[in-house]
Amino acid sequence: MPAPLAIAAETLATIEPSRISCKDTAALALTVVRDGVITGEGPTTTGRVHFSRALDAADAAWCVRILTAAAVDHEPVSRAEAEALFEIDEAAAERSDNGRFEDLLAKAVVHHAASVSGLAVPPRSVALSAETSIESWAPTRAANVDADVLEWIAGQMRGSRRRNHTLMRLVATLVGATLPFAQLPNVFDIGM
Repeated sequence: MPAPLAIAAETLATIEPSRISCKDTAALALTVVRDGVITGEGPTTTGRVHFSRALDAADAAWCVRILTAAAVDHEPVSRAEAEALFEIDEAAAERSDNGRFEDLLAKAVVHHAASVSGLAVPPRSVALSAETSIESWAPTRAANVDADVLEWIAGQMRGSRRRNHTLMRLVATLVGATLPFAQLPNVFDIGM
């Protein structure tokens, strides 16, 4: 097998959900999806037309399969995985996924924030499912939500050119409950 084909086959094997062994390999697999979104090429785009800087339903489906792989399904979403999702979000200038990725991003970030704060979270296959409402499991009060993770989320949102309204609404609810209202604008721009 020529070297470029061997590399492509090895990369594709890396992102197969059955090959995901931990949160680190899931985060690595998400960077492969990000690269495919950026270039329009690679193992996640094989066999279909894919433009650079575009995110489609197949890209969102790759992210779901990676994040809900059997080896990580009962573990909370990690910071590295959430950061990879933010990178995918930022890389995609055009969307044709009917909002699935935005929903996934919000759910994954809140799953991470809640778990870091010591709150119980459902398995990823439940929490990240398109059929599961984020309000059915996400914290709606800031009791015991870690302030550092909220600052991290706010920083990610400040740096983004795209606004995730679901995530903004949930974070505004959580941050609003933990900070005096006068400090809220300093955390992030809540303009929707």
